[in-house]
Formats: sequence, structure tokens, C-alpha cells
Amino acid sequence: MTSTVLATGQPGADAVRPSLGERIAPRIQRRGALAVLVLVVAVASATSDTFPTWSNISSILGNNAFVWLLALGMTFVIITGGIDLSVGSMYALGGVLGAYGSTHGTWLAILLPLAVGAAWGTVQGLLVARARMAPFIVSLVGLLGLRGLMQAVTDEGATTYLVPQHSAFRSLGAGTWTPVLIVAVLFALGALLLTRTRFGATLTAMGGNENAALLLGLPVARAKVLAYLLSGTLAAAAGALGGARLGSGVTTIGIGYELTAIASVVIGGTLLTGGSGSVSGTVSGVLLLAVIHNLIDHYFSQYGSAFTDTVNGAFLAVVVLMQTLLSRTQQLE
Repeated sequence: MTSTVLATGQPGADAVRPSLGERIAPRIQRRGALAVLVLVVAVASATSDTFPTWSNISSILGNNAFVWLLALGMTFVIITGGIDLSVGSMYALGGVLGAYGSTHGTWLAILLPLAVGAAWGTVQGLLVARARMAPFIVSLVGLLGLRGLMQAVTDEGATTYLVPQHSAFRSLGAGTWTPVLIVAVLFALGALLLTRTRFGATLTAMGGNENAALLLGLPVARAKVLAYLLSGTLAAAAGALGGARLGSGVTTIGIGYELTAIASVVIGGTLLTGGSGSVSGTVSGVLLLAVIHNLIDHYFSQYGSAFTDTVNGAFLAVVVLMQTLLSRTQQLE
């Protein structure tokens, strides 16, 4: 029997050596958003006197921090191959419930939205994992249902709950560093959960091939339910903390936030089809979109949010196209 011998003297090494495409494609997928972020920040800092100022940086970080929690929860869901369209509505409801609870005490302001978010996420997870319903349909119903629930709680928007001026709950959303610190801790915990636990490994395995994960004896259904539970809880927590920052439960916020969360996650390198992704990539994705939105507000403010939504959609389309091409390259190799 003959074998292929390379210069290294290892027989058959050419059969297992990864090709150039196989080595580069995963790196582009994982680190592409970070590379673009560094480039955009460098160009913006060199061409604008206002971009690198502390007031502008604090605006980017502090004003958007809690919304980024939607992307953290969405990361877990998308890695399973699912989707959660209800997070924007849950964000708005969480703000209303947090503001309402603050009138009865800080603990109720925190626990009420968390309980509702966890319960709603669990129901969605059970419908997807146990009833085998399509995630798109389940979460679309959630998007509409949560908006209806919020309208009922606020008498169709006629009642606005205010956070008491001297409430300890209000301090959770104040300033720049408090929101950033809270979000940073939660993202760090999310990264550990995804990379250092059996739960995270199960999410990745089921997203890659759910049948194979079942054959391996992994708790697929339980992990899927937990992914949606985390998404709902984080969205509700983000809304409550956002309400603390605004000082009231605003019923008109959260519209379209689910699309921004999805775009951030996918731009950060998480495959929309599931099976691959990271929390660090999501961090790059949310920061990249936040910086670009800041530049749009500075240079194209006359176009308003419509231009921002166009950029979100364009970025998402480009990244999904690149992911498809990279996947095909790896398969061909």
C-alpha cells in the first residue's frame, strides 16, 4: 500500500491539511465586523473633530447600552437556527412594567418585568421546541400579542407611568457608566454561558444539525426553551432599565428594535441559519451599527430614521450574502 509523503515526512498529511479557503472563511465570518469597526472608527476619527470627543462617545455607549441586550438574547436564539421577533415589543412592555413597579418599590420594578419576560419567553420556547411550531410564526404572534398587552396595561396609551424622582430604580439607568457596566457584565456572563457550559455546546450543535444533536443524546428541547427564556428575560430587563433611564414607561418605543438586534447579531458573524456564532462577534456588530448610526445622525440628520433603517437593511443583506458565499466556498473546498 502506498501513501502520500510530504516534505514533513507525514504520510497522508495532504488529505487533512485545510485549504486556504477553509482557513480564511471562518476568520472572515468571525472577525469581519471587528475589522470593519476598527476601520470605520479610524476614518471617522481622522475626518471629524467631534466624533472622538467624550460627549459623543458617551452618547454612543450610554444611550444605546440597554438596547444591546436584545442582541445578546437574540444571539442564543439565532445560534439554534431560530428567530425572536417579539423582543422589540417586550422591550416596550418591560419599560412600562418597570415604571409601574417603581411606584410600589424598587424590587417590584425589577422583578415584575423579569418575571413577565421569562414567562413569555418560556411559552414561546415550548411552542417552538415541543409543539414544533415555526419560530417566525411564534415570535410574530408574540410581537403582536405583547403590543396588545402593553396597550391593555396602559389603557391604550392613555396612562403613562412615571418613575419616582428619588427612586433607587431610576439610578440604574442614570449616567453613562452605570448602563455600560451593567451591559458589560451581562455580555461577559453570556459569553461564558455560550462557550463554557454544556448548554452553549448544545445550542451550537442543534443549530448545526438538530437530528445529529438528538442522536448524541443532547437535551435539545430543554436548551431551545432556555434560549427563548433568556431572550425574553433580557429584552424585558433591557426595557425596564431603559424605562429607568427615561424616567417613564414609554409605549411608542421598541418598534423595529427586533430588526436592529437581528442585524447586529448577523453582522457580528452569527450564521442566520444557526450552528455558529459568538457573543464577542455580537459586541462587534452592535458597536459597528451604533457608530454608523452616530455618523448618519451627524452627516445625514435631515433624512431621519428612514436612512438608518436603510443602512441596517443594506448591511444585513451584504453580510448574509457574504455568509452564503463563504459557506459555498468551504463546501467546494
